[in-house]
Amino acid sequence: MANNNQNKRGRSMSVEEAGRKGGEATSNNHDRGFYEEIGQKGGEATSQNHGQDFYEEIGRKGGEASSGSGNNGNSGSNGKMS
Repeated sequence: MANNNQNKRGRSMSVEEAGRKGGEATSNNHDRGFYEEIGQKGGEATSQNHGQDFYEEIGRKGGEASSGSGNNGNSGSNGKMS
């Protein structure tokens, strides 16, 4: 039986390569609804495990990232969180 943890050259697969191949296989086997469902479940679990303080903190961090952290908005930020 073939070893599924080897690449085409017979070398062991790296963790990164295995993760990439697994992600590609999952993407090929599932549609958008699958990802929406697992995202919904993750959001519900996060909500149950964290209180209001958690959401206030991540909101504050997002605001700081998009405002340029107090540099009058001149930090070159494009409004995206890093």
